[in-house]
Order: sequence, then C-alpha cells, then structure tokens
Amino acid sequence: MMLRAMATGIGRRELMLALSGVALARPFAAHAQTYPTRPVTIQVGFAPGGPTDIAARLIGQWLSKRLGQPFIVENRPGAATNIATEAVVRAPADGYTLLAAVSTNTMNPALYPTLGFNFIRDIAMVAGVHRSPLVLVVNPAVPVTSVPELIAYAKANPGKITLASFGSGTISHVAGELFKMTADIDMLHVPYRGAAPMVTDLLAGQVEAAVDNLPASISHIRSGKLRALAVMSATRSPTLPEIPTLAEFQPGFEASAWVGIGAPRRTPVEVIDRLNKEINAGLADPRIAARTAELGATVFVGSPAELDRMVVEQTEKWAKVIQAAKLRIE
Repeated sequence: MMLRAMATGIGRRELMLALSGVALARPFAAHAQTYPTRPVTIQVGFAPGGPTDIAARLIGQWLSKRLGQPFIVENRPGAATNIATEAVVRAPADGYTLLAAVSTNTMNPALYPTLGFNFIRDIAMVAGVHRSPLVLVVNPAVPVTSVPELIAYAKANPGKITLASFGSGTISHVAGELFKMTADIDMLHVPYRGAAPMVTDLLAGQVEAAVDNLPASISHIRSGKLRALAVMSATRSPTLPEIPTLAEFQPGFEASAWVGIGAPRRTPVEVIDRLNKEINAGLADPRIAARTAELGATVFVGSPAELDRMVVEQTEKWAKVIQAAKLRIE
C-alpha cells in the first residue's frame, strides 16, 4: 500500500450527527441480565504478543473470572485493524463478539475512503483499557543517541535508513510519517502486521528505527537492547522520565495510543453497561493497574458515552492532521 495525496476530510457536525443518530438505536433486551451464557470472542487487529493483544488478554482473563464464561482473543491482523473491525461490525449485536478498539480506528476513515463500514455508526464503545505513549526507538547499532542525531543521520543517508511501523495506516505509521515530514527527512517505511513481529526484526537489526507503542518495547529499552530517543506524548512518560518528548525537538508534536473494547452498535445497552462496569472494576484492581504500569501504560477508564464522544473527537482531529499531511492509503 502506498501513501498518496488526500483531499477529503470529515466534519465534526457530520460525525456528531452520526453518533447521536445511532446512540438511540440500542435495543433493550431482558435476556441481557443473564449475559453471558456462552463464550465471548474479542477480535484483535494485530498479531499476538503486541500491546493490543496483551491488553485484550488481560481484560479477557478478568472478565472470564468475573462472568463465568471464557473471553477468547482471536487475532485478525492486517489492513490497519480494518479486517478485525469489519468482522465485529458484521457479527450479531448480542455481546458475544467484541473488538479490541484502538486509536488507529479513528484514523482509518481519513486514510481509507472506501471502507465498507463506518466506525462511529457501526461500533459502540464499551470501555477503555489503557493509554500509552508512542516511542521512537532505534537498534543500538545505529550510530545515534538523540533525535537531532537521527535526523542528521537520515539526511546524510536519504531513503536508506528504515523506519518501521506496526502496520500501514496505523497510528505508528501516521506518527512516523508526520515525524519525517516535520523533520524534512526521507526514511524508508517498513510496515509489519503488529508490534511483536516489528520488535523482533528491530532487535535483530533487520530494521534500524521504529515508532512503537511503549508497552511493546519497554522491556527491551530497560535492558538496553533498544535505544529510546523520544516519546511522542505531550509530556514525558513516568515510566521513562529521562527520555525526552519529541515535542521538545518538534514543538506541538503529540501522538499517543489507546486500547478499548467495542461492540456492534445495536448491542443491548444492558450488556454494554455490564461489561463497562466489570472492566472498570478490573482496571481498579491493583494487580491489573500494576501490570499496566509495568508495560509503560496507564489504565483508561471511561463510560460508553464518554468513549463514544472521544472517538468522534479523535476522528475529527486525525482527519485534519492526515489531510494537512496529504496522506492516504490505497
């Protein structure tokens, strides 16, 4: 897939109307009080072992114990989460097929103009799981120790230094393209089907640099197997306070990732509310909070309505960014 010029955008009014129009469509169902009565699947749009997969499994294990039925993670990597998302959109709206929703879902409407679904219209947000900064990392064999040095190195070797992402069209990819644009450098984009295979190749030196979700790289950064040059959040990460933000070199730059749980839009409101209650209880559990912190992330608590609004706002935000950057996946 190639990046090409883009001339379309999404208006806030259109998105809010879409959200308000479908928010009233959730039917009530008495049987939801006994939910679940059989196994539930959580569709993940990345390969096993990455941050989204880990978050889904962590919450899935908690829900299995709390609700007495297996919550099974199914990995459907590819197409910037669109394969997994469409599988959930097409599934019965009964609470038995859920989505590990991610920040990339708010970028896809602007990057993929011919999607067969509308995330805002077709997916109801259920709960948050965690937030984490993106991080710019390099293999230690690369002769740079800072963002300015990487920029200088890339300018001295135009088009020869690789910058990997955990998928074309993902937040990792878009953030990397924006970094290259603002730094005025030419690096070769190498997409993967998830953070885990990307990190494997980065450790092996098959690629030189990457934009990763911090939870996927944190252990390797701590061990010195990877070198973190900057986090892309607005402020420094409490997990790596010594690592600067990219905004310290490129003012205003910010890109963070989040993972949540979504469901087909017409899923009974009682089911969504019960899942939200149980997931939020899990996020308040000290063991899950500690595990999340170990991964370099923070727990992400919100109501379904708050999360639906966040999706609308971020879809609008990224549409403007992508249009300004003239990015498009074909």
